[in-house]
Amino acid sequence: MLVTFVVIYMLITIGIGLMAARKVANAKDYLVAGRSLPLYMNVATVFATWFGAETVLAVSATFAMSGLGGIPGDPFGASAALFLAALLFARLFYRLNLLTIGDFYKKRYGKGVEVLTSIAITLSYLGWTSAQMTALGLVIHILSAGTIELNHAILGGAAVVMIYTMFGGMWSVAFTDLFQTVIILIGLSLVAFLVGDMAGGMGKVVDHAVAAGKLQFISPDADAAAIWALAAGFLTVAFGSVPQQDVFQRMTSAKDEKTAVRGTLLGATVYLLFAAVPIFIAYSALVMDPALSELFGNEDGRVVQRILPELILTKMPLWAQIMFFGALLSAILSTASGTLLAPTATFTENVLKPFAPHMSDRQFLLTLRIVLVTFTLGALLFALNSRSTMYEMVQNAYKVTLVAAFVPLVAGAFWKRASTQGAFVSIVMGLLFWIGAEATAADALIPPQLVGFAASMIGMLLGSLAPQVLKPQGQSIEAAIAHERQAHHHKH
Repeated sequence: MLVTFVVIYMLITIGIGLMAARKVANAKDYLVAGRSLPLYMNVATVFATWFGAETVLAVSATFAMSGLGGIPGDPFGASAALFLAALLFARLFYRLNLLTIGDFYKKRYGKGVEVLTSIAITLSYLGWTSAQMTALGLVIHILSAGTIELNHAILGGAAVVMIYTMFGGMWSVAFTDLFQTVIILIGLSLVAFLVGDMAGGMGKVVDHAVAAGKLQFISPDADAAAIWALAAGFLTVAFGSVPQQDVFQRMTSAKDEKTAVRGTLLGATVYLLFAAVPIFIAYSALVMDPALSELFGNEDGRVVQRILPELILTKMPLWAQIMFFGALLSAILSTASGTLLAPTATFTENVLKPFAPHMSDRQFLLTLRIVLVTFTLGALLFALNSRSTMYEMVQNAYKVTLVAAFVPLVAGAFWKRASTQGAFVSIVMGLLFWIGAEATAADALIPPQLVGFAASMIGMLLGSLAPQVLKPQGQSIEAAIAHERQAHHHKH
């Protein structure tokens, strides 16, 4: 019965995605849904893309092991990133009428910086996309009672997401996200009520967490290294997630700039509040069965991620199993489709297109679809060979954008003296110091990505304030917006 439901659910999702694909007439439709999404769809795409496998399976398991101190990056850093993006960049991106976030770097700094930052952004998606594929395979593997081997299940799940995203782009992502958001909100809420009740009520679960010190971010005996690790976990996601194509795509798919700001803020708020639900479910399970604490401490990340699904299968009635796995599949599929489309858009528009500037819209659409299939294969290779937890995969993904893309983005938007030379020095110093710290002092007091982030800021200052050896290639933000308004006026 449960497996039949899952098959039907997958078919419905593919059907919605392929129906939405009929709205795709050009690259703008494919990448930003024609910039026409109303508020409710915009909120759904922001929430559903962020609310992925790691939120349901990995964040909840990490909390059960380490409490709030173990999860500074997600949901707290992730929500902060959405708030920052909405308040600082939504209006700006919308006014610049860009197709990808890489286009910002091109307008502000020129082609060289565009290509460098876009490669960094594309690479950052490998870990995040792989985490979703691993989770999707894990669910299929568990539901088949092990008859479908894990690696085969990962391959099958990836094929499902790839098919509907390849044809429909952002329109398919938007419509499937809306459907999946409804399933997530209803399904996980009902399961939380049931599991909480079985554990003795919400009060008992919360009291148990308080007594165990799980609701403390910093324990009273925490040393300097623990505090630095907490700060690094938060800042890596809070800042590293801002220069990301999926955040950009959701903001610029809105029908107007007011909707872009409101939709992202509302999506972030719903995400932050609702991320507590899978955490509550996992901790309720621990209260019900204290023996689970041994499994939560397992060294193999894949084992930890299986705990919640297997608990639901063994202890819950059929309706709760259907609601949980429906919500879990929704979370995974919605995030996976977004994480496939985002790097595809950035790489095609900002790395390949500069070498073929006269590509027609039809050729560009075909290239986007070819790159999407190629990226799926790359993420699959990563997923099949990784032993990391989803939480680690996602955390590691944002280190590269933290050290190579965040500072040029903020400086380019808010500092008039930021130059092409400054951006180059920022990117190179950020990457070199981060990689050097990872190689020589990975366990030092200050985590390597914060060393790289500091170097990136210093590089921007030194490169922009020093005599300009590199010829400026971009334009100021004011000039770019004025140019866009003029182009819009002539068009109409």
